Amino acid sequence: MVRTIHEAESRKKAYSELTQNGFETYLPLRRELRQWSDRKKWVEAPVINSYIFVRVTKLEYRKVFEVRHIVGYVSYKGKAVPIPDKEIEVMKRAVENKLSFTVEMGTLKKGKTVTFTAGPLKGITGEITDIKGVKKIYLRVKHAGFTLVVNLEEGMLSE
Repeated sequence: MVRTIHEAESRKKAYSELTQNGFETYLPLRRELRQWSDRKKWVEAPVINSYIFVRVTKLEYRKVFEVRHIVGYVSYKGKAVPIPDKEIEVMKRAVENKLSFTVEMGTLKKGKTVTFTAGPLKGITGEITDIKGVKKIYLRVKHAGFTLVVNLEEGMLSE
């Protein structure tokens, strides 16, 4: 996963250029209603600001930096953090199925481990907690340092 300059246009240009250069990329987007002083408009906004997922080989590692607006890889102790395919799949399924969720950075308190038994995330395991009276499942994407928070519906989980 690479980090880009925070501006939306820069992120889109970097994503486009990475894709044109033959990299397998994923930029999770969702539709949001944005309010300006004079109007409202539906826009495609990134799920995680400034992040683009990119699959590279060791030989391609440096080539990514030839793309304008790329700041660096998400890293830990100076080394890029590879994101497992199954964690990318969780993000894709949540976005593609328009699940109601938020992304929270950092580590969350541990809760009860549960597995989705129905819906588009069937078979996915995560941690559950109560937040502001609404049950949510925390799908920890630990290698990337964020957590997907999905609103739960009745009958979606088993312990």
